[in-house]
Amino acid sequence: MARTRNTTPFSLIDQAGWPRTRRAPARRGVVAAGMYSAALVVPGFHGATGHAATAAPSRAARIGEAEVATVRSMTERIADILDEHGGGHARPMAAAFLVNTVGPYLTAQAPDTVRKSMLAAASDLVYLTGWMAMYERRHRLGQRYYVKALKLAGAAEDHVTYCRTLRGMSLQASNLRHARKALELADSAAEASPRAGPRLRAFLAGQQAHAESMTGSPRRARARLGEAETALSKADGRRDAVGGYDASAYQFHVAHVLYEGRDLEGSIAAMREALRLQPTQEQQGRVHFNGVLAQRQFELGHIDAACESWGRFLDDYLQISTSRGDEHFETMRRWTRQHGTVRAVRELTARAKEVADLKS
Repeated sequence: MARTRNTTPFSLIDQAGWPRTRRAPARRGVVAAGMYSAALVVPGFHGATGHAATAAPSRAARIGEAEVATVRSMTERIADILDEHGGGHARPMAAAFLVNTVGPYLTAQAPDTVRKSMLAAASDLVYLTGWMAMYERRHRLGQRYYVKALKLAGAAEDHVTYCRTLRGMSLQASNLRHARKALELADSAAEASPRAGPRLRAFLAGQQAHAESMTGSPRRARARLGEAETALSKADGRRDAVGGYDASAYQFHVAHVLYEGRDLEGSIAAMREALRLQPTQEQQGRVHFNGVLAQRQFELGHIDAACESWGRFLDDYLQISTSRGDEHFETMRRWTRQHGTVRAVRELTARAKEVADLKS
């Protein structure tokens, strides 16, 4: 079958993300890509269940379990590339695969069981692509991917991806400081997961804790952290390629809750623990964790310690492509300008210039 970019139900795919062009985007396009709607109405799981999320089946092709396995395998590989090389490399690959391969699969003929499996596999990849768009600060685009993932998961009757996507939307809202929306989405994710296993329950409770702390409810936030810790202790040691949750992610939530409660020292200690527990292959996550740790150390007045953390941040930042990393890099340069006489800052500034030259 010929693969084209225009005959696909994935009209919401980020066409600008693949292939890359040298032409600078119009200012209007940049603004539109960054818009985020806190008033977005989220489709309920039961409202989405059973409704077709794709175009009418095509008679030109037929798919089976092998094609479903292909989508699952590619999703895992893209998640690995994200961890190791950053969203700047992984998201265009995901967008291209969605447009050229997954879109036609969704319109192909298939038995009902295969069609549901393909919808579920597609929803997983769309969720991951939305998470990457969010991480790359393309917030409106990320939100559109998330809504598409919800609809696909509903059509597939896939509770896990539906709840995980709501949790991703809560994280996006919290990143943008929409505290009430973050809590609403986190609570909706938890309520929609009656059959969730312990790892997913921990995943959802951790985000509820973060959102509760943002809305000024420290007692409820601590209770949610307790729920997350208990659930995580009952989970197996499996590492999920998409939407996983582990002890490192839990400590990151602890750090958020403590920070919102203005316990900077406690938050820094939790961030250090999160980094200690983080899997070595998660280089993009390590860039973000070290960037957050350094900012909080700097805020506390521990300049030398912040410079050490930013030094570790630069080690990984040099090797990956990530807009979130770019944001941390600019924050580092902006914050350190006011302490140019400190030796550690001077050394960090020189190193940062070398890194900027290499990445330019």
